[in-house]
Amino acid sequence: MSIKAGSDAHKRLFCEQFIATHQSFDPETLPWPELNERDLTRLRSIPFWQEVYHTERRAGAIVDAFAPFVRDQLVRDAVEMQGLEETRHARLIRTMIDRYGINATEQPIEKFPADLETAFIDFGFGECLDAFLGFGAFKTARQSEFLPQGLFEIFDLLMFEETRHIVFFVNYMAWRERQRGLGRIRRTIKSLKFYSRAAQRLLGMVRRGQDANDGHDFAVTQTAVFLEGFAFRSFVEDCYRENARRMATFDPDLMQPRLLPAIANLALQGLRFWPHKPAPQTPHPA
Repeated sequence: MSIKAGSDAHKRLFCEQFIATHQSFDPETLPWPELNERDLTRLRSIPFWQEVYHTERRAGAIVDAFAPFVRDQLVRDAVEMQGLEETRHARLIRTMIDRYGINATEQPIEKFPADLETAFIDFGFGECLDAFLGFGAFKTARQSEFLPQGLFEIFDLLMFEETRHIVFFVNYMAWRERQRGLGRIRRTIKSLKFYSRAAQRLLGMVRRGQDANDGHDFAVTQTAVFLEGFAFRSFVEDCYRENARRMATFDPDLMQPRLLPAIANLALQGLRFWPHKPAPQTPHPA
């Protein structure tokens, strides 16, 4: 990175590029494909749509609530745009739910803490973890042709914006922490703390079991639903490679998430010493 993190030049770069890469589209007028009965059954059988819808609604509410408290005008403009996009993600999921008759109801959004900046940071780290896992799950689902490609093309809009949000958040945090004089070690420790909290929330969802309407987080259940031939090693590889592929499209002067890819790479190095057994094939629902 040739621009010093925390500088005004850094702030202008990550905010202006985020704003400039905003896409204009209306979820209701996207080219939603017509689905046959088999594809409708598969789509409706996926148990996390209610979670996704709740998560996107909550994301938009958190970002919108935090934006007025951002003092820097340029950063506030970017945060406001993220809130618009998160809210549009919820509209996109709602449009799909209504169009295809998916059983998912609207849940009340829980009350946010008084410290909205901490809530925003908690959300940001959770989104980083969630998306890193989602990259691998999305690739596996697409390769398996579990659903028509027309749907994956629409989901790609959402995945691209989630990737933009992650890059913006990582740079926002670097800018914010440098403004406060935090060094690399303290920033890493802080990141580990927030990632740990995000992981605990996801693990809590896993412990709640298979109830499709129970959780409020997004991503972990994807890997258990979409797909035949699931293997942990292949999943980690997909997460790592898809993250690298998606991040490669951004300006190299922008900071990118490093901790999760480093952990994944370390895990892959360790998995080399374990015997690899092909995963059993799981038939798709008819």
